[in-house]
Amino acid sequence: MNPFTTSAPLIAIACGGTGGHLFPGLAVAEELKRSGCDVALLVSPKDVDQQAVKSALARPVPERDETCPAEASAGMAHRASFQVFTLPAVGLQNRNYFSFAGSFIKSLFAARKAFRQRRPQAVLAMGGFTSAPPVFVGKEMGARTFLHESNTIPGKANRYLARFVDGAFVGFPEAAARMKARAVIHTGTPVRPQFQRLSAAQREAAASRLGFEAGRPIVLVMGGSQGASGLNAMVLSALPLLAPRNWQWLHLTGAADFEKVQAAYGALGLAATVKPFLAEMDLALGLAAATISRAGASSLAEIAATGLPALLVPFPAAADNHQLFNAQAYVSAGAAKLLEQKNSSPEKVAAALVELVEDNSARTDLIAELARWHAPESARQIAAAILNRSFAPSARPANGATDFARPPLRSNKPSAARP
Repeated sequence: MNPFTTSAPLIAIACGGTGGHLFPGLAVAEELKRSGCDVALLVSPKDVDQQAVKSALARPVPERDETCPAEASAGMAHRASFQVFTLPAVGLQNRNYFSFAGSFIKSLFAARKAFRQRRPQAVLAMGGFTSAPPVFVGKEMGARTFLHESNTIPGKANRYLARFVDGAFVGFPEAAARMKARAVIHTGTPVRPQFQRLSAAQREAAASRLGFEAGRPIVLVMGGSQGASGLNAMVLSALPLLAPRNWQWLHLTGAADFEKVQAAYGALGLAATVKPFLAEMDLALGLAAATISRAGASSLAEIAATGLPALLVPFPAAADNHQLFNAQAYVSAGAAKLLEQKNSSPEKVAAALVELVEDNSARTDLIAELARWHAPESARQIAAAILNRSFAPSARPANGATDFARPPLRSNKPSAARP
């Protein structure tokens, strides 16, 4: 079923490859939908993309409470409907130049075929080389083009694309100076509105829904949208030291380690829910007492939105070690704890988690600093800037969605409003 109308403007969002690209893209897509636009999502054929899109679009989306724009209301009002196109995955790794070129060309043709069905007025790239072909095809067809960079250190694809797009948005102010874009706005990283701190009643309902006992602390282990073997091994090594604690565990393993991790919790008789993937991440983060997590920018934004004390373990093989720089930005502001994988030990992991779960003073300080990193208007700001830049005033959606918008894209001066 085609969810498009015939009169609404069409915005295409290329957000495939990882959850770190997809989920912020979905947040902007939901905001554009509220603004009266049609939205096309361009994703990769990877399982993480296909499963996450299917799960996200099946769940209700909270309506924004216009009397308090920074908060999403509790009511689940509608299900967002987007058209989804799958493009060939494009990745440049280990000098795979020939396969990269072949995938890139195939993705160009696929994007051109998708856009010929209906030309978008704007294209937003959320990062990764999979998002590059839609930008070039959109530009070729006369669309305005934009990108979002969520990390402190921009990825190769975004560094390359920045010189071609009409404007860029960044999650960390440090990233602005590292991109040669015409104009940059520091917006933070978009988070879907269902990611928020839960009330006591909401926590009780979430515990029941996810199968946990209310009142007992829950530790969330998450290695990103595809899991993390190194992080899984760190936690398993510390479990014997933490077994006497009256905790519950929610461990998201990724597909490869699921059986091994599940067996480890079972052998120790711990109260644990082990899953390779969880669609209801908003409930998991809102319910947990603490998390041990990789430091992808999207995960950090969701941690900030839910006020969740976190032990960050950056992925050591991330491009340009960007996860370490992401984590250090939070840690230097007192908003998280950091443990590098190479320096870890079972004792260090256990001690850090005990502090995060049971030290009320430390938890209070972390939660207060996390609030400074939450950018609840990020998706709305990006949507408004795209609409302001892409349409004449008379052609913009008429529901007032852009009345609050800042002037069209500013120069490379990051906002001083955030840490």
